[in-house]
Amino acid sequence: KMDTRSIKGSIMEPKISIIVPVYNVEQYLERCVESLINQTYKNIEIILVDDGATDNSGQLCDELAQKDSRIVVYHKENGGLSDARNFGIDKASADYIGFIDSDDFIDDDMYEVLLSNILEYNADISFCRIYDINDGENIEKDKTKNEPFVLSSEEMVKNVLEAKVFSVTAGNKLYKKSLFDNLRFEKGKIAEDAFLMIDLLSSCEIIVATFVKKYYYVHRENSITTQKFTPKFLDVIEAYEKNAKIVAEKYPNLKYQADTRICWAYFYVLDRLLKDEEYKDEKLEFELIQYLKKNKRFILNNSLFNSKRKLSFVALLINKNLYKAILKKV
Repeated sequence: KMDTRSIKGSIMEPKISIIVPVYNVEQYLERCVESLINQTYKNIEIILVDDGATDNSGQLCDELAQKDSRIVVYHKENGGLSDARNFGIDKASADYIGFIDSDDFIDDDMYEVLLSNILEYNADISFCRIYDINDGENIEKDKTKNEPFVLSSEEMVKNVLEAKVFSVTAGNKLYKKSLFDNLRFEKGKIAEDAFLMIDLLSSCEIIVATFVKKYYYVHRENSITTQKFTPKFLDVIEAYEKNAKIVAEKYPNLKYQADTRICWAYFYVLDRLLKDEEYKDEKLEFELIQYLKKNKRFILNNSLFNSKRKLSFVALLINKNLYKAILKKV
């Protein structure tokens, strides 16, 4: 353990680079950046990467930079979220890195908590938990105390695959920058966090976590989590199939969790496809359903799927339209 009681105000206080990809988020960007400016931990640089925004987001980045000398703005051609994050990693000057999506925001002390925990245990990554909120929703603040605990990479891979407490989401974490010496977010993919996180965790020796919630993950209209179906959603299946290969090689004891996550990904893509009244692909629909039916016994006996998922799956086994009707009500 290291003594971190004097992080704030110490001559040796480490710097954190916070990378914020920005694309067509003018109505959310100020809230996000304000939550960074107001951090109780002050030795930060805020890297705003304007990823070829077509609204006023790019101009707003420049205006916000006038407010605080710690804000650095880069304007680049559109390359997607992963490309913008990778660009920010290359520009980051600190030994520690954080990622915030520009439509999300954080508690004022998130980075103070994450950094104190990472330093106390000399960890590679520091986790907190997430508030999952809908746009405009008010949430009661978490009263949990910050009581950090250490996990091995295998224990945290198990945790994020089960996704009951912690997940693959990139934003609620603080990373040693050196983790990205040989790793980057996969360009052109959705589910970019899922593509990278297991790889990243498997290269860690010590991971520290706290149960306290500090990151506000905002679900909004037209975000990737609410948009219409496109074949890009198949990236989610690809990501967890990739993760299953890493697990098979490094953590064979976690095969159950990895296989569960692949089934979850098939459900996720199928549900998105069936909920979209305009997009039709009967061949894909058939393939997704056949995969799930092939794994019927595994799904129905699986302790990681809740009873609602299992009951809806039974409906799918009986009749696709019955399953579709249930989806519309959920």
